[in-house]
Amino acid sequence: MRIHEPDGFALQEPTAKKISRSSLVSLGPHHEWSGDGHDKLNVVGFPIWAARDVFSGKWLGMWVVPNNHCGNTITYLYLSLVHQYGVGMLLQTTQVYGFVNALREYFLPHLLVDELPAHCFLKSVHNITIECGWLPLRQQWGDNVKVFWEAGHEVYNNMDFRQWLLVQWLWPKLIQQELDKLMDTFNNHVVCHNQKKKLPSGVSPNVAFALHAQFGGQDCLQKVNQHVVEQLMEEIGGEGLICFVDVGYVTHAQAIFDSLRFTELTLQNDWAILSAIVLPTLIVKCHGIK
Repeated sequence: MRIHEPDGFALQEPTAKKISRSSLVSLGPHHEWSGDGHDKLNVVGFPIWAARDVFSGKWLGMWVVPNNHCGNTITYLYLSLVHQYGVGMLLQTTQVYGFVNALREYFLPHLLVDELPAHCFLKSVHNITIECGWLPLRQQWGDNVKVFWEAGHEVYNNMDFRQWLLVQWLWPKLIQQELDKLMDTFNNHVVCHNQKKKLPSGVSPNVAFALHAQFGGQDCLQKVNQHVVEQLMEEIGGEGLICFVDVGYVTHAQAIFDSLRFTELTLQNDWAILSAIVLPTLIVKCHGIK
């Protein structure tokens, strides 16, 4: 190797590929959103996609979706955030490309693309804001989900189409419910003060997001037309992109669920609910379970 490829030794040196780190910077809320997919629950068939605001660290949305690598699904979720936050779009994003640039060119032609690109392609090791959030999500919640999923191996027969279809309604409903709670917990959690951090610290993401001016930030939300965003969301597939079953089945399953004696859906009782719906003879065993 020294004779034929002398540079090889330098390339194989343990620290040769070490990533240099620097402090994150952001102008304020909606300057940049960091989005990515979480594949740890793919093994049970329920991938997750989420987005965070870089300035505040606030989780803007977490969704369980049929496919978190589908371009239209990710675009739909991005557009839903644009619609949610005052029908406005951010200055930069790290995921969606075509729609971000198209909306920028149409509604904000005065912003120079060369100086402030609307989109950045990043490797996971550089997409810091969202990647740093996956570890606590997995440790505090994701690992438990797998445990409760595996607990149903004696109840759930995935070769039975009725059971499979019900799981496709019941588990995404449960996971989304849990994600909403987890997102609220994360956004209200006060992080430790870090003198080396250039972005807000010592407060919760919600506080940093809402009171950004106190931390030297400015609201970077750029207004766009509401009807255009709604039309785009429908043209690429609409809400069906993030649904596991059709609307008719949802209505039917929800009606049956409401007729049972369960007051809420939890990780502890979801398999009992499946048994109560699919196998009516087991309903008696489920009475009294919350």
